[in-house]
Amino acid sequence: MDFGLVLQTDPPGSAVVGLMRRAERNGFRYGWTFDSAVLWQEPFVIYSRILEHTRKLIVGPMVTNPGTRTWEVTASTFATLNDMYGNRTVCGIGRGDSAMRVAGRKPNTLARLGEAIDVIRDLAEGREAVVDGSPIRIPWVRNGKLPVWMAAYGPKALALAGRKADGFILQLADPFLTEWMIKSVRKAAEEAGRDPASVTICVAAPAYVGDDLAQAREQCRWFGGMVGNHVADLVSRYGEHSGLVPEALTAYIKAREGYDYRHHGRAGNPSTDFVPDEIVDRFCLLGPPSAHVARLEALRDLGVDQFAVYAMHDAKETTIDAYGSRIIPALTP
Repeated sequence: MDFGLVLQTDPPGSAVVGLMRRAERNGFRYGWTFDSAVLWQEPFVIYSRILEHTRKLIVGPMVTNPGTRTWEVTASTFATLNDMYGNRTVCGIGRGDSAMRVAGRKPNTLARLGEAIDVIRDLAEGREAVVDGSPIRIPWVRNGKLPVWMAAYGPKALALAGRKADGFILQLADPFLTEWMIKSVRKAAEEAGRDPASVTICVAAPAYVGDDLAQAREQCRWFGGMVGNHVADLVSRYGEHSGLVPEALTAYIKAREGYDYRHHGRAGNPSTDFVPDEIVDRFCLLGPPSAHVARLEALRDLGVDQFAVYAMHDAKETTIDAYGSRIIPALTP
């Protein structure tokens, strides 16, 4: 199993670079960041520094979207980083939640997202693609490689990930829901004539190492609110009792009243009072190292290839170090 670290690009950028260096020293292979231009600093600028100050770490957004930047700009940015540092990027992409809504726009449609996945990958790898009706190719790309991993929750999005994406990003660590979603992605891949095993499975969730569960829950409760945004979209699209989305995912948002993106992804988010302890425990990894290892072994047995640690809490360094000393060694050969 691979491990990744997920951070927000809060200033100063040097602190993000420092934490990513610390992660690589502790055995993490991927460095991810949020991507919302209004809420945080521009991640691609910071990626250049991370790549310069690490040896093998693979970096990318969790997640970008098709609307914030034009597709040729996104592809060229990845291709430039790859040309400078040797194909060490990955493109995580989704419809766009915080990045689009904070700017007063709606998230992209799945149809547009599916088209963007193909175009960004083709352009970044040196192939011609059609952008807004015009054929384009980036002529200076040589031996470019850009895996595109898609974030998804609902049945249509899961099917799209299975048909088109190189990897699937699931932002929660509940084994029941993980199993259901992996099966959906792999079924769609098989129906599209792809090898289901070729789709990399990445689970991303907060991890907090320590014996004080009350403290850990309060530091990670924000995550239930963030996931709740996506769940609310699913309920509005499919209905609460459609049978298309498990009730284990939708039931907890009944008390949800709204969401303030000024506190998005942050401990102490006031928009997450509706999130019960049960959801925090199910969606996140909390407790001593042994509890983390047990949950990760269960996820690995379900087919998860990477666990990406959301470290938006008050114990970033200690969590990174605990994973490096006690948890990653237990999950890697």
